Amino acid sequence: MTNTLHSSKCVHSAPFAFFIMKLPVILTVLGIVVLGTWAQQLPSVTLPPCDSPEAEAAAQVALEFINGQNTHGYKYALNHIEDIRITTKTYQMEIEFLETKCHVLDPTPVPQCPVRPKTEMAVEADCDVALSKAAEVMSVVAFKCKTEAESNEDICLGCPRLVPLNDTAANQFVVASLEVFNKNHTLNATFALFEVGRLTSQILSGGPKFKAEYAIIETNCTSSNGICVPLKHTEARHGFCLAEGVGLMKIDCKIFLPLVTTVSPTSFEWLFATNATVLAPAFHAHTAGPGYTPTIHALTHHKLTPLHDPTTSGLLSAESAESTEVVSVVGVPIVKREVVVSDTQPQPHRCPGKVKFF
Repeated sequence: MTNTLHSSKCVHSAPFAFFIMKLPVILTVLGIVVLGTWAQQLPSVTLPPCDSPEAEAAAQVALEFINGQNTHGYKYALNHIEDIRITTKTYQMEIEFLETKCHVLDPTPVPQCPVRPKTEMAVEADCDVALSKAAEVMSVVAFKCKTEAESNEDICLGCPRLVPLNDTAANQFVVASLEVFNKNHTLNATFALFEVGRLTSQILSGGPKFKAEYAIIETNCTSSNGICVPLKHTEARHGFCLAEGVGLMKIDCKIFLPLVTTVSPTSFEWLFATNATVLAPAFHAHTAGPGYTPTIHALTHHKLTPLHDPTTSGLLSAESAESTEVVSVVGVPIVKREVVVSDTQPQPHRCPGKVKFF
């Protein structure tokens, strides 16, 4: 009886032992199935070289869009692509732009705009940009940028220094130079200050030497007498002036015709002696421009764009996390461009890309 029971236990335990022996194999197969299913649900990620045609084309779309959204300061040029990551149809990029010497009102195409050199305290913008692609057409989804100006204090003692855009003495210099321009040009119009673009000061033996860059806009006056109101931007002539001096004032203004794509050849340049006493500013920087932002005034350079909607930064990296310059492009015109993608095999992810300027 005992032998019979023992044999019965062995018979029943055999399938269980077989299952235990094969369990690792079964788990491995199930794991492969589960991982395969999970992998199919993950978005595909591509890491093309930063100098690839696809990356360059996407960066140009971003550049055109950001320049198109910029209503203050200067246009920017592409310096280099720091990183690119393509997830399905979304491009996430880190791009470095450099400020040019062309004001946003200047119709000169960006490729023809000189980049401000380091010796002139260049301004650099590190931007995170998200783009989408549909039917081989790229469009900007969101972007945020951090702008910083170079400092020349460590390499050049006594050189010009950037001063805040609301510096009292420098703005008095701007007003005085604009008054000289209005009294001496032959355009049959009076121009008002649109915005101050950049101010520098250099201490010399004869006093501070100011250099000012500022944009102007045509008003409804043909002379400086009376109260002058800027014309609508679509109707007004705009201009960009460079003024510098200490004792002697040098002024050079270029006038742009309204709604045209080429720069008017009209240019004015004079040397005038300035009086020791200058009247207080009649116009204040940014008061005539779109997107008036009082906090800009204490800065020494224009940020690439003011704060809009920081809640749309989910697609953007943390590269410029300390920046508050986040822009959603919902409800605004979108730059689109067809992107030609090569059919060749994917290349290694080589980033950052080639530096175009410095």
